[in-house]
Amino acid sequence: MLLLEIVMVAMAAVRANVLRSVLTTLGIVIGIAAVITMVALGEGAQQRVEEQISRMGTSILTIRPGQQMWGGVSRGDAELAIDDAVALRAQAGGLLKVSPEQQSRLQVTYKRWNSNTQIMGVWPEYFEMYDHSLVAGRWFDQGEVQGRRRVAVLGSNLPETLGETPPELLIGETIQIRGVMFEVIGILAEKGDAAWVRPDDQVFIPQSTAQYRVMGGRDRLGSIYAATETPAELDMAYAEIDRIMRREHRLEAGEEADFNIRNSADLLATFNETNQTFALLLAGIAGVSLLVGGIGIMNIMLVSVTERTREIGVRKALGATKRAILTQFLVEALFLCVLGGLIGVAVGYGSAEIMTRVAEWDTAVAPAAVLTAIGFSAAVGLFFGIWPARRAARLDPIDALRYE
Repeated sequence: MLLLEIVMVAMAAVRANVLRSVLTTLGIVIGIAAVITMVALGEGAQQRVEEQISRMGTSILTIRPGQQMWGGVSRGDAELAIDDAVALRAQAGGLLKVSPEQQSRLQVTYKRWNSNTQIMGVWPEYFEMYDHSLVAGRWFDQGEVQGRRRVAVLGSNLPETLGETPPELLIGETIQIRGVMFEVIGILAEKGDAAWVRPDDQVFIPQSTAQYRVMGGRDRLGSIYAATETPAELDMAYAEIDRIMRREHRLEAGEEADFNIRNSADLLATFNETNQTFALLLAGIAGVSLLVGGIGIMNIMLVSVTERTREIGVRKALGATKRAILTQFLVEALFLCVLGGLIGVAVGYGSAEIMTRVAEWDTAVAPAAVLTAIGFSAAVGLFFGIWPARRAARLDPIDALRYE
């Protein structure tokens, strides 16, 4: 019952100075709101990147041209050729699905509509790697790659771009890519953006057709994609790709490779490292705000002790113990900080919602961040409230009663 009475006395003291109490908590409110908002932005960005990388595929390795070195001097970008992709498919022992990629932005024409579109020359395995699906038509097969057939699979946005034609009506129609006639055989289902890849806005044709009929016989590839059945096989696949590519490029053991091998996990790790750096920076800025708020609370509590010196003397004269006085002032400081923390959480959550609805930014308020913020605000109240509370508890009742 004594504890309940102490809490009621502390709350009465807070209510007696409502405006001062509200102004005291502003530093805590701003600090906690900043933490919640920034963490929500970081969490939302991380979830979006993870979603995009999962769309790209979690067991795909990308081989890109590296730097050619001669006597320690760069000779510019190396080249990947179609023979490299053929060698990977033939020599990997069934470990890999492989697809080369040649791309170029070209003019696509259908009747009186035209569009400047990314053309992707790939093998049929490409669609399986990235888990594409169709809303109409079919895929092209390896026979059509070998026969350099003029067939095309369109991204999901192309039917709208080309005259808002229903996907089903485009199947069997003829489009022109750089003046070359192509038969539309398939329309992709919507995939969404995956990092820098936008399959919904691309046109996919057989790689050999792209090479010889659209891109002037150019053998140079932009990338080679290699996928394993499971992410657990990526390390083995990485070593196998490195071995095959070194043999194809006639690189000696220990010689610097003229190609790069990357996977989506590397991209995610790099992003997470950057995100953590920004999170620490923002947490530091918010921590300064909380520190200022805590100092403000300590200052107000010291003022409160001075103002209520006679009250403390009367309570001690009536039998209040040092523990009771200490607890009363700690409860006041703790209440102010936790109240500021709760208001800060509400403000931060509201800010995150406004950013999502108005600016269309991805945000996600993590429950762990909310609990941490409230716990930290309580810790600030205890830390900065203990000195004023001890000062009040140590007052001599005779001197306190004489205080004017």
